[in-house]
Parts: sequence; C-alpha cells; structure tokens
Amino acid sequence: MESTTEVHVESARIQKQIENHLGLSGDSLLFEFRKLDNKVRLDLITVNPRHLQSFLFHTEVGYDRVDALRKMWDYVQSYKEKESPYTVQWMARGDKELNTSYFRARNMYEALDKLYFGRDMNTITVFSVVLNPVS
Repeated sequence: MESTTEVHVESARIQKQIENHLGLSGDSLLFEFRKLDNKVRLDLITVNPRHLQSFLFHTEVGYDRVDALRKMWDYVQSYKEKESPYTVQWMARGDKELNTSYFRARNMYEALDKLYFGRDMNTITVFSVVLNPVS
C-alpha cells in the first residue's frame, strides 16, 4: 500500500508529464476527479485563454487517482494516432463572435460531447462540425 505522500507525489508527477506533453499548464488544463462507485473518474478539461470557455479533453476511469492519471497519460501519448481531428464553429448565446475550436474524437458526436461538456446545450449554437484531413 502506497503512503498518502507517495500517492500525491506520483499524482503530481504524472499531471506534470501530461501538462508538458500537451504544452498546456495550470490555468489552461484542469484535472477533475470524482468518485464513481468504487472507482475514480478523471475528466481532463482544457480552458481556452482567448474566450475562456472550457471543454472536455478526455475522460478516464481508474481504481484510484494514480490509476486514472496513468490511463490518461497513456491516452495523451497516443490519442493523435487513434482519433480524428475536428473543427467546430460555434457561438455562445448572447455573443456576436463566431468561435472556432478543435477537438480530437472518434466521431463527430464525441467531438460535440466534448464541446457541450458541463453546460446546457441551449447556451451554444453550433454552425459547423468538420472532419479535418489527416496529413
């Protein structure tokens, strides 16, 4: 059994690896952990610094925080080979500006789920979802 200190140190180490790999830090990347039955759900959320909207990057479920983080680290290292790039053009209710966001997903429905994560679907109008060519 790992001590609490070892768990915190390992969690921090893996979170740092993920941040460095994605080129995102502190304010732009949030690690949200939630208890899910006897497991831990980790939602990795990105925050766009320009329009300050947050989106789901990916979700993993593990036996504990460290297990969920290790699974997320595995995902982050290989997601570009496994998922397709999408461009979504959208506007928040009350805004006048069209926003463009980019997602990696298995299909367009998953890309939209990432866009709408944690918000009422009526707060955003989607104008287009485009599967980008892979070079």
